[in-house]
Amino acid sequence: MAANSFMVPLGTPAPAFDLTAINGGSVSLGDLKGSPATLVVFLSNHCPYVRHIERGLGTLAADYGARLSIVAICSNDSVNYPDDDPTHLAEQAARAGFTFPYLLDETQDVAKAYRAACTPDFFLYDAQLRLAYRGEFDGARPGNSVPVTGSSLRAAIDAILEGDPAPEEQHPSLGCGIKWKPGNEPT
Repeated sequence: MAANSFMVPLGTPAPAFDLTAINGGSVSLGDLKGSPATLVVFLSNHCPYVRHIERGLGTLAADYGARLSIVAICSNDSVNYPDDDPTHLAEQAARAGFTFPYLLDETQDVAKAYRAACTPDFFLYDAQLRLAYRGEFDGARPGNSVPVTGSSLRAAIDAILEGDPAPEEQHPSLGCGIKWKPGNEPT
């Protein structure tokens, strides 16, 4: 069932995290400090909305390179949704050309802290790690004819990198609801 992202208030500080990467090791929010912009993306492998834009996200990461820190987080219950286990996430990262860390939020606490609601769900932070943009990648959805360009997110990234505020008009992301573990749903 499709879900919209929550429109977390702009200016909200990025919640801290320290998560295991799908290829081992760990990454924390502190590891991303010092970048002029930081993108935290909640993704999954099985969701058709994510699959629709995943190559575009890989291209966006390549286009911005070191000017933008990116981290992806999968918070889905991989027991009940095995396509979102580390092996399948690694296959997705290779398929989509992801060059950024892909992290596992097995407790789902990080998704709750960010108020992530769906996959994909995008949170762009400025150099002070304050929320500058939350919303859609672009207007492309499975089944519509809008090309996958990342135009909405790119406009926000470009503004932040130039030292300007992100565009005022921000549209929620639309995707698959996060697959919460039984009894772990946010209240």
